[in-house]
Amino acid sequence: MPVLVDVQVAPQYETLVDQALLRQAVAATVQHQGLQEDTEVTLVITDDEGIRTLNFEFRDLDMPTDVLAFPGTLDENFVTPEGYSGYLGDVVISYPRAEEQAHLAGHPVERELQLLTIHGVLHLMGFDDADEAGWRRMMEVQDEILASLAPVPSSKGGTQGEQEGSAIGQ
Repeated sequence: MPVLVDVQVAPQYETLVDQALLRQAVAATVQHQGLQEDTEVTLVITDDEGIRTLNFEFRDLDMPTDVLAFPGTLDENFVTPEGYSGYLGDVVISYPRAEEQAHLAGHPVERELQLLTIHGVLHLMGFDDADEAGWRRMMEVQDEILASLAPVPSSKGGTQGEQEGSAIGQ
């Protein structure tokens, strides 16, 4: 069974988001970390107000952010098939933050969405960027995964597949 990714995109961004690129980013992250393929993730693309509301409700921060990750947990009485990695959780991304960060980094918004997707899924897997060492390790793994993905077509023509970096968390 493949990695299952439920992508939910706010209506105003539906024509701007390439869901296949985001599913590939989730699958590449799961594979890179050696999880079973029968893993599930929900990915939500929303606006600043939507992510601000979640950021306030769950982190007591009344401001938009680029990405939030909510690990999923199964009830201890839930019987899972052998080898089932399970439901990792939800990743929520602000499209306006991704767009702004892509502009600052000089790469397509699609690439920034991939970066934020990878970043969020790594958080679901237990990566933490709260301190310098954790941040460096997370960025290293994130860059490895990003480099394994096909280049994203640039709106300027050509492709941008190099490690452009991101403004994640800024």
